[in-house]
Amino acid sequence: MTSTSSLRGWELLLAMAGALAAMAGTTAVFVTHEHAWRYLVAAGCFAQFIGFVLHGRRLRGGAR
Repeated sequence: MTSTSSLRGWELLLAMAGALAAMAGTTAVFVTHEHAWRYLVAAGCFAQFIGFVLHGRRLRGGAR
């Protein structure tokens, strides 16, 4: 552990939260038939994408 250690793993937390938001939005669309829930689905997918991109950047393309 270094003296400059920071919180690690928040990128994957963002990706998983995005996945849960997208799944919740998809369920809400099917149950309520309201098209406004599509914005939650899109935001969840965007958060998932950003989380995985940041996680990949931290690993520098797979180098550990």
